[in-house]
Amino acid sequence: MYQLIFKRLFDILIAMVVLLLAFPLLLLAALILMYQNKGKVFFFQERPGLHQKAFRIIKFKTMTDEKDSQGKLLPDNQRITKAGKIIRKLSIDELPQLINVLNGDMSLVGPRPLLFKYIPLYSENQLRRHNVRPGITGWAQVNGRNSISWTKKFELDVFYVENLSFLFDIKILWKTFIKVVKTEGVNQSDARPMQPFDGTN
Repeated sequence: MYQLIFKRLFDILIAMVVLLLAFPLLLLAALILMYQNKGKVFFFQERPGLHQKAFRIIKFKTMTDEKDSQGKLLPDNQRITKAGKIIRKLSIDELPQLINVLNGDMSLVGPRPLLFKYIPLYSENQLRRHNVRPGITGWAQVNGRNSISWTKKFELDVFYVENLSFLFDIKILWKTFIKVVKTEGVNQSDARPMQPFDGTN
């Protein structure tokens, strides 16, 4: 009953409250990024959602579009702006996804939506992470976030799918709040952000 009905109602209620409370912070971040990114405030990207249905995720744009001599984007940690680094450290870049929650593309809690290119690399069990709406935060994020391996992260995602409940969501949201306050687990290290999934690690 919670997964089918009340989880969606809970998502809408909390998303609306947080958007209203955080509006001044969101406005300030948008103005800073608009100045630093020459008018580009948001980052949009197509991601797989519930049952792998495509949707456009929205985040604050914290990185430039700088490329190397071969036309490839530079590594994330070389493209992040000064303001973007602070916004990411405080997890403010994730707040625009509350709009995705209101649209029904995402939930407050669930496996993080990754990239379509990873889907062919998933095992049958790992694909189960798409049996629920993706989330702004999840069980993997409060148990290491980007500091744990992809294998462990997917194990935690599937565990969430198998044990989804109201109390479990509350537990994850509380742990997320603590993680954000402590700014833990954002990257594997300052010099080495989370590496792309290759189907093995």
